[in-house]
Amino acid sequence: MSVDFATVKRVARLARIAVSEEEANRMVGELNGILGFVEQLSEVDVEGVEAMTSVTPMKMKKRTDEVTEGNKAADIVSNAPVTDQNFFLVPKVVE
Repeated sequence: MSVDFATVKRVARLARIAVSEEEANRMVGELNGILGFVEQLSEVDVEGVEAMTSVTPMKMKKRTDEVTEGNKAADIVSNAPVTDQNFFLVPKVVE
């Protein structure tokens, strides 16, 4: 896949970015270089390679799943104009 001058101008217009003729010509080469690198990456065999979260081996930091505060339903609905058994009551709207 390659990018031409017309494609760069079209994408710039869609992104609402002002790009001069000189910048567009420079971007054609840069974008084609990037796409060439991506095509090289697709040639690499990654079968059996585990996904990484970092370049250095490390365990994910996970916090313990503990309930720290609860039973605050009455506090949550205390400022509501109308409630019933800790539920908000709202008028029925049918349009």
